[in-house]
Amino acid sequence: MANQSSSCPILCASFNQDNSGFAISTKDGFKIFDSNTGRLCYERSFGAFIIVEMLYSSSLLAIVGAGEQPSLSPRRLCLFNTATGAPLRELPFLTSILAVRLNRKRHLIERRTVIPLLSTFHRRLLVVLQENTYIYDSNSLAMLDTIDTVPNLKGLCAFSPSLDGCFLALPASTTKGAVLVYNVMELQSHCEIDAHRSPLAAIALSSNGTYIATASEQGTIIRVHLVSEATKSYSFRRGTYPSTIFSLSFAPSLQLPDILAATSSSGSVHIFSLGFDTNQSYAVVRKVDKAADSPEFATCRAVVSLIAYNGYFQEYAFSINNQNESSWSLEREFNLLTLVSDGAETS
Repeated sequence: MANQSSSCPILCASFNQDNSGFAISTKDGFKIFDSNTGRLCYERSFGAFIIVEMLYSSSLLAIVGAGEQPSLSPRRLCLFNTATGAPLRELPFLTSILAVRLNRKRHLIERRTVIPLLSTFHRRLLVVLQENTYIYDSNSLAMLDTIDTVPNLKGLCAFSPSLDGCFLALPASTTKGAVLVYNVMELQSHCEIDAHRSPLAAIALSSNGTYIATASEQGTIIRVHLVSEATKSYSFRRGTYPSTIFSLSFAPSLQLPDILAATSSSGSVHIFSLGFDTNQSYAVVRKVDKAADSPEFATCRAVVSLIAYNGYFQEYAFSINNQNESSWSLEREFNLLTLVSDGAETS
């Protein structure tokens, strides 16, 4: 997600597909962190980037420059290998790249080690421009499809990397909150959902592709639709007064009730539980674990990670029981800009 304010040191921030790691960029370069430990895993200092996307915990990155120097054009996508510290391939475009998404089609047995770049995984690379979205096979960089879209000035998109529900969501209108849901593996349109009366401000897909969450520019209501049926399942009120929704995010758990988090310009972070049909608390979700079966204790516990564009990483613990009683606490906080990696590259 690119930063909309020029006064903050972080230009963009993104978690990987399973939220186990995240990347940030500054005017000097980019850094990769481990979400569980906060460890700085990799850094590279050779200019400003507006997009840094990870492929799980592999050595493959998709990076796009901020345009402050000719070699880092916002119209050129670079697939970068952190293991060698060198570019693998580049893709030029006629207009600026607004968003990039990656996935891979995994074997039935997933290896725990770093994923090799030259593998038999069938990956998809999605590149979002203002009026077009391109779908590539990222192994060969063969173009698989082109989606003509309405003007998408903010590069809004959502992507679920699940094998069974690999969907891409894009705005379908500039006058109302309509969403186009596209099946990336089958390369065909799945459905169109009329979610709001106002244009969209944020979109998110659950990791298994079951739900899609949307917020309009009004920012007071967040709606959740069932993707398979294109029907509304939940409607959550974020607040009474209009606010800009910066991001929406589903928890990655497949067994426990889905949890949805939202950040907004009101300065608060809201969390909604689809399973318990609760209203709101304060947190941003990274993962969910089952805590206890007893009604007296928390039924599920969410570990919440937040990247603030002033340069800080915060992690919260959020607990909710079957009586809709919730609590949360700040577990960790550190400055992302001052951490140094022993093996960091600075050239």
